[in-house]
Amino acid sequence: MAEKFTVGSVIDGKVTGIQPYGAFVALDEETQGLVHISEVTHGFVKDINEHLKVGQEVPVKVISVDEKSGKLGLSIRATQPEPEVKEEPKKKRPQAAAAAQPVENAAPQGFNTLREKLEEWVEQSNRQDLIKK
Repeated sequence: MAEKFTVGSVIDGKVTGIQPYGAFVALDEETQGLVHISEVTHGFVKDINEHLKVGQEVPVKVISVDEKSGKLGLSIRATQPEPEVKEEPKKKRPQAAAAAQPVENAAPQGFNTLREKLEEWVEQSNRQDLIKK
């Protein structure tokens, strides 16, 4: 088998069976290999039946040869050009209005600001009637 099919060779094959994990492809009368579901096409494949049908002729690339078991690992994806990745322009984050204003000039919103509360807490800590004896 090693003389006939070497890693890296591209061969036309015929899909002979489909399972949830991949497709079996016959390369000749005596030899078939497995195209794992991850090797069917670029991108995610949820259902292999949406991409392959039994009897379909497909180009496959030999990606592994196991001499002991006689199994061939095949890839359809390796025979296809990689899709171009479109880079989206980076979006600028809007700066918060509070960050643009100095803290001293910031108008208090909602609860009292920490600055105001800090003064109140210092006053409370100095009151003799609140100190536990």
